[in-house]
Amino acid sequence: EMLRAARGVAAPRPTPAPLRRPPRANLADMSPAAGEPASPPARLSAAEAVDFLQLLEKLKHLKRTGWVRSGVAGAESVADHSFRMATLALALGGAEGTDAMRCVKMALVHDVAEALVGDITPHCGVSDEEKHRREAEAMAQIASLLGGGAAAEEVSLLWHEYEQGQTAEAKLVKDLDKLEMIAQASEYEQAQGMDLSGFFRSTQGKWRTQTGGAIAEEVTRRYEAHKAQRADGGDE
Repeated sequence: EMLRAARGVAAPRPTPAPLRRPPRANLADMSPAAGEPASPPARLSAAEAVDFLQLLEKLKHLKRTGWVRSGVAGAESVADHSFRMATLALALGGAEGTDAMRCVKMALVHDVAEALVGDITPHCGVSDEEKHRREAEAMAQIASLLGGGAAAEEVSLLWHEYEQGQTAEAKLVKDLDKLEMIAQASEYEQAQGMDLSGFFRSTQGKWRTQTGGAIAEEVTRRYEAHKAQRADGGDE
């Protein structure tokens, strides 16, 4: 090589290894377009991804039981509730020293078991122990549907962490669950002229974080101000 360089003769280029086309069965094997960075390996096969999509579709149509029992017209779905929780978790940006993205993920999966068991509330005549048993069983089925790999493990761990409510992330997300509920109660009450104050009472003394308590105070302040306005005839 040194002799070739001295004589100005270019060294022959090594023959590149032949490219192997990977099988198409797994999403992780899809090649990126030219010039784009390679994506990290996906955790699901195409079939598992579609199965999970079909499961999640049920949450888009599952109405929240509390609103249905209260006679709310056009009650939100479980998916609606989880989306607003997760978006608030993102906006709070790691409040209480939490991992913001873990909170977002936890909010997204905290009610996913309801796709199989429905939205069980304290008024459904089901004990807390039985509710947890049914939902844990549903989560095991969901883990199987996800193929039992990394995605299944992450979804399962996040759900169990939320249920146990011991980590900073779980405490904050549990507060977000209640915050989204009382905000929605205030909105439904204003729009439909009904009394949903019981939803506010159900959360009293149950805030686990300073952030949750502070936001709850603001939601309650606005709720009570609107009720006073209505009582004075200022909101027709």
